Amino acid sequence: LSQKHRKRIEEAFGWAKTVGGMAQTVYRRIERVRSRFILTMVANNLARLPRLLAA
Repeated sequence: LSQKHRKRIEEAFGWAKTVGGMAQTVYRRIERVRSRFILTMVANNLARLPRLLAA
């Protein structure tokens, strides 16, 4: 069960690194990096939304 949850979490982080540009941050300060990470995860959720609604 934990392996299924881990795969789902790792897919989101992998997407953020490859597509979302979070492999290497371009910002300094934790607040800006946190904001960029949240924005990237929101984009990930929006990209997944059509598939989730179709299921």
